[in-house]
Amino acid sequence: MIQRFVESTVRDGLRISLRANQVAIANIHAKGDLQNSRFLKVAGENSALKAGIELLLSNPKSAAARRTVEDQLRELGEHMGFDFLLISAPDGAPLAGVVRQPVQNAHNGSQLLPLDPARLDRAGKGLLVLDGRTFQVASVAIDQDDGNVGSLSVGEYFNFAELNTPAVLMHNGSVIASNRPNVPLTSLTATLAGCGEQSECDLRLAGANWISAPMQSWSGGYLLRSLENVDEAVAPIQARLHNLFLTLSIAAVLVALLCSIASARSIVEPIAAVVSNLRHAVRTGVLTEFKGPPSSILEIRELAEIYNRAAASVRAAGEDLHSAYLEFVGSLASALDARDGYTSGHSWRVSHLSCAIASAMELGADDVERIRVGALLHDIGKIGIADSVLQKPGRLTEEEWILIKQHPVIGRRILEGVQGFAPYLGAVELHHENWDGSGYPKGQSGAETPIDARIIHVVDAYDAMTTDRSYRRAMTHERAVSILGENAGRQFDARVVAIFLSLPPETLMRPSPPSHDRVEVDEPEMAVVE
Repeated sequence: MIQRFVESTVRDGLRISLRANQVAIANIHAKGDLQNSRFLKVAGENSALKAGIELLLSNPKSAAARRTVEDQLRELGEHMGFDFLLISAPDGAPLAGVVRQPVQNAHNGSQLLPLDPARLDRAGKGLLVLDGRTFQVASVAIDQDDGNVGSLSVGEYFNFAELNTPAVLMHNGSVIASNRPNVPLTSLTATLAGCGEQSECDLRLAGANWISAPMQSWSGGYLLRSLENVDEAVAPIQARLHNLFLTLSIAAVLVALLCSIASARSIVEPIAAVVSNLRHAVRTGVLTEFKGPPSSILEIRELAEIYNRAAASVRAAGEDLHSAYLEFVGSLASALDARDGYTSGHSWRVSHLSCAIASAMELGADDVERIRVGALLHDIGKIGIADSVLQKPGRLTEEEWILIKQHPVIGRRILEGVQGFAPYLGAVELHHENWDGSGYPKGQSGAETPIDARIIHVVDAYDAMTTDRSYRRAMTHERAVSILGENAGRQFDARVVAIFLSLPPETLMRPSPPSHDRVEVDEPEMAVVE
């Protein structure tokens, strides 16, 4: 029954994870669609392109007119990095297009080459399969003098291999692509036949239990589904439960034998204490060691010893799980750290100094640990910020700054759906709130902001000021602490700043982060401490 309960719990956790992935992917696609729509609106107003389209419409068989439009599309595509561009007539018939093809002597290995329009029927919004390759396509109408002269469609290559989770791409119920090796597409199609397009389902694949859920759908019958291996997720827990049950079974047999030999007080009381511990473990989920007085009966002493070994094994398993959790946190920070060499080690240094401040403030060990992990994760929301903005040399535009200011909210959305990350949501979402209420995203003031976020805010600003960036050199320690002092009581908690300035110099040295705690980049600043 416990094993079935564990499997059910793991399944529920996987479903929650799948739904969180769906939300994250939907947000990423929404941002991509917004960027594409902005480009399409600008491209649709290109006067040279409109003139070329009108020329091609008036001379549909003119090779020169088609080449003119193809050259304009090629220039747009190379500038914006698109892999597919197509001009269609007002009735939707393809007129001219280009598609990226591998070219051996090209600088980057590929070029946008002319596409025969006769090979296409229509190209709207969604997915397009061409020569065995899949493109994500968006389109916009092109108007001239209050009349429609056609439409522009652009697309990017849908690189299925880059997905970091097992998934399949389906078209009208048939699997057309998969990143699961050694599994025939026909077998995947048959297995997924019973799953609805917009529903989760359980299935058997390659002798294992899986959960599948829709991740993204497009017009034209295209659907991307994720796959999660339930057996793989449950196996480590089942193995530990098996060993624990085996140990407890031996203990239970010994208890039964001792009870059958005699019901003397010297036997009943120690056994009753062990049973009480087991009942407490059932109620609380914590298997504590038996600390009763040693019995004079050998069998009862052995029973207590076996029980304590079982409790120690459970405790060790919990510590292993905690270690895995910490490694996962380090991996999250490491994934962001790899995006930009200028801010390498930023989150690790913020975590290191935040712990030093928390210890100096004589906070409890649990508080210090919570602040340590929260600092490692404080910029996790930058996963959702484009590299073109995050790594931009020089000052950000107002529009880019507004986008950057969304990263605390994005970070909270990423973590709030994951069990166990609730203690760190305040640090992730509120580490840019100012003492005077002028910060973001909520405009909180004073002690309304948690102490975790107030500490991280000070250290985050100090590390940003004393770090080289692509657009400026690092400030000296003296200049940075002077700015912190000037802004204490306005931007920063004055007490936290005072504690920070009282730290010994060796604490402020910039150590290199350990390999498992390499951390993420910080955003380009609008001003030194903005």
